[in-house]
Amino acid sequence: MRWIVKLDNGLARLSNICGWIACVALILMLFNVFYDVITRYVFNDVSIGMQEMEWHLYSVVFLLGIPYALRTDGHVRVDVFYQGRSDRFKAIINLAGALAFVIPFAALIATYGYSFTVESYNLGESSGDPGGLPYRWIIKSVIPLSAFFIATSGLGMVTYALRVLAGEQSYHDENSKEGLA
Repeated sequence: MRWIVKLDNGLARLSNICGWIACVALILMLFNVFYDVITRYVFNDVSIGMQEMEWHLYSVVFLLGIPYALRTDGHVRVDVFYQGRSDRFKAIINLAGALAFVIPFAALIATYGYSFTVESYNLGESSGDPGGLPYRWIIKSVIPLSAFFIATSGLGMVTYALRVLAGEQSYHDENSKEGLA
């Protein structure tokens, strides 16, 4: 059981790194939007590349925020079946949900996202707008990367659920919003 603890802690670190990267991308996006607003309304100038960078950064925030949300239990769930239940019940639900939905869904996204990225790279895809960003495959590569981290977060849900079932952890500890209320 000791290896599950080490694996769980390692997976938690990976999810935290994703959360940190999403946070940094959000701050960069904030500065980017501020720059766009100032240049547009004060200097009457528009940069297509900077506008495209906004949605590139937003994509990073969203795609790398998902693994962090999964790990920290910040995702949406049907609380009618979950809230007020025992930790054992929650662990079984999380275990089943991760194995039946999260990990297979991540594998599906990784498969299609990888081919989507490779096609973009092979075509040398870039922005269709003059002054837009080149190398569109870079942002598209975040899709399969995110799928990998979603799968690791799903595996983290499994390892944490196993620790709860073994009595080592509780969903009222670090992983639950109920513990914060």
